[in-house]
Order: sequence, then structure tokens, then C-alpha cells
Amino acid sequence: MHDLTTNCVTANRRSLRLGIDLDGVVADFNRGWMARYNAQFDTRLEPELVTAWDDLHPHTHFSDTRAFWRWASGRGDAAGPHRTSIFRDLPPYPEALAALAALAAQKHRVVILSQKPDWAVHDTLAWLAEHRIPTREVHLTSRKGSVACDVYLDDANHHLEAIRQARPSAQICRFVRPWNRPTESTIDVHKWTDFVRFVDDESSIEAS
Repeated sequence: MHDLTTNCVTANRRSLRLGIDLDGVVADFNRGWMARYNAQFDTRLEPELVTAWDDLHPHTHFSDTRAFWRWASGRGDAAGPHRTSIFRDLPPYPEALAALAALAAQKHRVVILSQKPDWAVHDTLAWLAEHRIPTREVHLTSRKGSVACDVYLDDANHHLEAIRQARPSAQICRFVRPWNRPTESTIDVHKWTDFVRFVDDESSIEAS
């Protein structure tokens, strides 16, 4: 298994503020909600079905997006036995937790930037605590560019574009997923080891 820490060791590197998205980047949103949906409704949905942004309710029996999100919130009869939202028990992506720990160990500041509805706030904070995400700074906001960071990592095109407008001097990375597309002036990241390597290079360039 690749040792993520080998990309993050050495002195004389500038510490960077890393603006990290959660869903689709650290937390496997589609695998998480589908696992709950499959268990509740005896279906066999797979994450690979989602190939476009917000391509969710068409794979379910829900009539529209609003009905899907009401179920996802854990409220109402459709929630079944669950009384927490889907954001409480999403599985992390492989290597995400190790990568964040390696970056924090290199003294980079992990800044969580995630857009969440009000009903998901407590479940999101509980999820961060359960998985021991190495952060002291959490912003649950749709205006991610309002939070100053040196490097951003996101999977949503509308957030990437908004961050680019707000922070033209920052380095912005797109975590490549089937539901997003290339965005102007962003760096494509296909796996967490790529991102760790990019941050390592970026910090060494600034320090030289």
C-alpha cells in the first residue's frame, strides 16, 4: 500500500491552508445514501449509476428532488427507522482519512468547507468527530470562496467556478468524478495521493 507520509516529510516547507470539501471528496455520498436506500426499500442501487450532478431521485421511487431530500434528512414517514440524516453515516473514500492525517502531520491546516442544509449540521459535525478529521476549522457554507485558503479541493463545478472568481490567486483542484467536468484554471486530481503530492510540491515551491 502506498505510504502517504512519504510525500509529506521534510522541513523548510511553507504550511498551507487547505480548503477541503466533504461529500464526493472525503465522504462517499452516493455509496452512503444508496446503502441506506437499498436496506430500506430492498433495492440494488450502485454508486456508478450517478453520472451527473444532482442525479439522485431518478434512481429511486421518489417523485422529485424535494421528496428525496426529505427522506435523506431522516424526517417524516419516508425516513423509515432512521432518525438521523444520510450525512451521519457516509463511508469515507479509501485513502481520504490517511491523506488528511498526512497533510496535517506536515503542519498544513485542514479547513473543512462543505455546503449543508440546517438539518444536516449536527450529523456532519458528529461525522467529523467520529472519523477524527484533523481540523480545527469547519465552515458549513455555500460561499466557500469567502474562506481564505491557499489550496482548495472540491468536486462541484459551481463551487469551483465560484471559488475561482473569489480567490483568483489560489490553487484550485477538481477531484475528478463522473458528475463533474473540466473547469478553467483548475488542477485535476484523480486520487488522494495525487493531491498529497500536489500540496507537497506547492509548499516546497513557495518555500524555495
